[in-house]
Amino acid sequence: MNVVFAVKQYISKMIEDSGPGMKVLLMDKETTGIVSMVYTQSEILQKEVYLFERIDSQNREIMKHLKAICFLRPTKENVDYLIQELRRPKYSIYFIYFSNVISKSDVKSLAEADEQEVVAEVQEFYGDYIAVNPHLFSLNILGCCQGRNWDPVQLSRTTQGLTALLLSLKKCPMIRYQLSSEAAKRLAECVKQVITKEYELFEFRRTEVPPLLLILDRCDDAITPLLNQWTYQAMVHELLGINNNRIDLSRVPGISKDLREVVLSAENDEFYANNMYLNFAEIGSNIKNLMEDFQKKKPKEQQKLESIADMKAFVENYPQFKKMSGTVSKHVTVVGELSRLVSERNLLEVSEVEQELACQNDHSSALQNVKRLLQNPKVTEFDAARLVMLYALHYERHSSNSLPGLMMDLRNKGVSEKYRKLVSAVVEYGGKRVRGSDLFSPKDAVAITKQFLKGLKGVENVYTQHQPFLHETLDHLIKGKLKENLYPYLGPSTLRDRPQDIIVFIIGGATYEEALTVYNLNRTTPGVRIVLGGTTVHNTKSFLEEVLASGLHSRSKESSQVTSRSASRR
Repeated sequence: MNVVFAVKQYISKMIEDSGPGMKVLLMDKETTGIVSMVYTQSEILQKEVYLFERIDSQNREIMKHLKAICFLRPTKENVDYLIQELRRPKYSIYFIYFSNVISKSDVKSLAEADEQEVVAEVQEFYGDYIAVNPHLFSLNILGCCQGRNWDPVQLSRTTQGLTALLLSLKKCPMIRYQLSSEAAKRLAECVKQVITKEYELFEFRRTEVPPLLLILDRCDDAITPLLNQWTYQAMVHELLGINNNRIDLSRVPGISKDLREVVLSAENDEFYANNMYLNFAEIGSNIKNLMEDFQKKKPKEQQKLESIADMKAFVENYPQFKKMSGTVSKHVTVVGELSRLVSERNLLEVSEVEQELACQNDHSSALQNVKRLLQNPKVTEFDAARLVMLYALHYERHSSNSLPGLMMDLRNKGVSEKYRKLVSAVVEYGGKRVRGSDLFSPKDAVAITKQFLKGLKGVENVYTQHQPFLHETLDHLIKGKLKENLYPYLGPSTLRDRPQDIIVFIIGGATYEEALTVYNLNRTTPGVRIVLGGTTVHNTKSFLEEVLASGLHSRSKESSQVTSRSASRR
């Protein structure tokens, strides 16, 4: 179950099916992102695709020597653009691929518009999601719910994305959902409806143990997206922001022009692929090794190119060298900027207290530490507010709860009203009243013993002691112990055996820390394959925008601004 491979296969099949000759790839805003996540432009160029165009761009030239491969989402808007295109075709022949199920009436409208008979084929290829890592996918939707219920437009887009994922992995699953979430039940029902309606598409070879789709809600664990991260991919997203594999470095002091935006993709960057799940300390020493390796391979300044053979060797090695040089400068810049932010914002100290708030149960120690950091001028208003949010979530019902005092400290520190208001909004979003689970205290004897032993022997790394709640949920699911009264099946049938193929989807967004959990479970649990998806992949900043967009606390002006930035309308 590899989502990057699934999308890649669709795209190479589209290009192969159009046969030899020069081609243009016509896409929309969303499919451009979907393609760019799995292929670089140079890789597609090698397949005779010489032009990339948007279907909505007005001033495309007529190029009758090109074949057109159209990869589009089946929206009304795109069908209208295609109808206009087919009435006045700019290319010789059209191969049309929709990223999801297209209605018969739309196909009829396209056939009527194709008076010049330029359409060679119309097909459905279900690459209707963003493949982030082999086991992680996203729909790039920010602000999927209004209050506790779905925004209808986003429910429809999420249903399409999730059913496309199932079709691309060739899975017809049984469905379980989080009972405490109305949104999870609603999405489960919508996916089931599509599977029932399009039953012919979902007729795959039966496996001994049917696959399982588990639908969860972000509200159940608002702690994970609030924590600072210390593994490479998660840390880059938390401190710099990853948007479709792109990182904006334009704000880095003294950045050179060619590094203002860099791409981090495990598909074609070996260093990133080997280091994305490692801790920041290990990355530092690996960067050093990369640099040393690079120095050795660097062509000597006075390298004598005396014979033809010397010149040939130099030219042959140069592209390798150039690529390596790009990789080195990119990672050195990114890691350098992460280090600068860590020391400028005092993040080691901040993160240690965050971990204490997430993992320990010592109220007075936690309170003292938060108060101490709020006095520290190096701690930014963003990090100060985040610490108070974690405190508010953990000690919401504690007898000595000191939230009002901390809120005063935030005000005295000069933290803006926007962040102060978010503290109560986060509790409203993911507080005790909402959660179907107990996030903080261990529930059974085994868990209590584990926590006690952990306390005795100390923690290997104070910055990474937190495990997302998803880890426990999946652990129980794999062992066949996930309670049906909390995570019921949709419909009458239940799974007799332990599940093998598991697709987990988090409404309200997943995180890279959860992706790391899934990566480790895949590695250490033979016979089990897990894929994680979410309406988006959050860092703290985007998670707080999600909370605002849900408008749970106050339907303020701010929340409408966030909502308007959410994903495309169907």
